[in-house]
Amino acid sequence: MAMPADVTTHQPDPTAVANGSATSALNLRRFDWRVTALAAWFMMGIFLDGWAHTHGRADESFFTPWHAVLYSGHLAATAYLFNTFSRNVLRGCAWRNALPPGYGVSLIGCLLFAIGGVGDLIWHTLFGIEQNVEALFSPTHLLLAMTGALIVSGPLRAAWQRINDPARRLIDQLPAILSATFLLSMLTFFTQIAHPLANLWAMGIGRASFQSEEQGLLSLLLDTVIYTGLILTLMRRWTLAPGALSLIFAINAVAMGCLLPGGEGPYPIVLVAARVLSGIIIDLLYHRLRSSAQRVNTLRVFAFAMPLIVTGLYFLSGGVTVSLSWSIHLWAGSIVMTGIVGLLMSYVSAPTSLENRMLV
Repeated sequence: MAMPADVTTHQPDPTAVANGSATSALNLRRFDWRVTALAAWFMMGIFLDGWAHTHGRADESFFTPWHAVLYSGHLAATAYLFNTFSRNVLRGCAWRNALPPGYGVSLIGCLLFAIGGVGDLIWHTLFGIEQNVEALFSPTHLLLAMTGALIVSGPLRAAWQRINDPARRLIDQLPAILSATFLLSMLTFFTQIAHPLANLWAMGIGRASFQSEEQGLLSLLLDTVIYTGLILTLMRRWTLAPGALSLIFAINAVAMGCLLPGGEGPYPIVLVAARVLSGIIIDLLYHRLRSSAQRVNTLRVFAFAMPLIVTGLYFLSGGVTVSLSWSIHLWAGSIVMTGIVGLLMSYVSAPTSLENRMLV
């Protein structure tokens, strides 16, 4: 059977690499990097469009600069994946093997996203341009969200399936790490109505006091579920390289800070910096504890400590910049509560085996 044009084999051969014949591994990595770069272009368009909506730059036209970046990124990703797929089919590859494992779903996502884009144009023509929360939850936008997640998670799925490729260095893990970050950012983008960087309810800004307390606490808990779920899942598959967790938190924090509505204050640079610092501390803690699914006790400690660091620094930076309106009872309890959520997520990620349940 003929092999794909952009990748000589689907799985790098450890023996070939050891003997200096690493063409297959290098081609596969090149393919990963190209798709990752296209996914970054695509994600930039999504967050530019989100920024336009939250800052009053969206108008009644479908044809905007933000949509141009978004849909050109999608078109470039579709063209690259489809071109590789069609060339390899013409060379004799079975259609199931015409793309490296993990990327077929991305191509399907590209095609479905195109259908969603046409549907979105029709929806806008019939019902007008969505505003505020409705922009996140219109049916066509939800279709675009789901299919967009399929597109950007391609390098992550591909790396997950490479059993014989340990990829212990950060540079080798980077396409998968960036892909995971894009997936996290897609999730937080469509839950921005309850994200502590895109809405400052936990700082007492934007709502009446009791409402800000309720909504602020819910935003912290939801955010904790999303980022701990992703990170603990990555930890089940890999030993993450130094810097990987720092990168995930930093990119997502910078992107989400751009979505703070224009009327609720400037870009929350101190809060974003606190989230970046949280990622660095969590990175150091991860490597200090050597947490993994095989070291369950340290995994539990790490999963509990991770949200404590994120939420604790969030309130610390907020107290320095905007003077917290929450009482010590509420913000201190919120920190502990997010830690409990992280701990519970660790039991989903790494369930305790029956014989060890009395020991953990």
